[in-house]
Amino acid sequence: MGAIVDANVADEVFGSNRSEAGRQFFDWIDAGKGILMVGDGILKEFGRTSFRKEKIKDWIRQAILAGNVREFKEPEIKRLKTGLLDERRCKSDDPHVLALAQVSGARLLYSNDKNLQRDFKNKKLIDQPRGKVYSTISGDGKLQKSHKKLLLELENKQLCGAAFKSF
Repeated sequence: MGAIVDANVADEVFGSNRSEAGRQFFDWIDAGKGILMVGDGILKEFGRTSFRKEKIKDWIRQAILAGNVREFKEPEIKRLKTGLLDERRCKSDDPHVLALAQVSGARLLYSNDKNLQRDFKNKKLIDQPRGKVYSTISGDGKLQKSHKKLLLELENKQLCGAAFKSF
């Protein structure tokens, strides 16, 4: 049930001109079928995207109260992020996203960053179960059968790591 949205698709999910796949992802979270995991690093990146910063902050506050978003503070993520940087295990420049997945048990990532996608699917970084990616790189934002399948798998807790299953 845990998912992460990368800042490079935040407009597709939270913006006023959402893609079909982004709207489906947002509706899935907003309906309480899945939980969006956020950390300080992702929230800072959201603040630098083109949609209104306050709009997303308001929605996240409401969604936390509703149980649709779970926020992890930096101390929970910092040790893992530092380890990923020190060991140079990431191809992407998003160790905070990978550390958030490790801490939270989230195993679905919505991102169009190819390096982050490779890292997220890397068994050495995200395992038990392996990470999966929800992406709109090759579909003009259209909702694909694969998108529906990923959301259903997550809804049925087939894509949750051990940390998430303990909630």
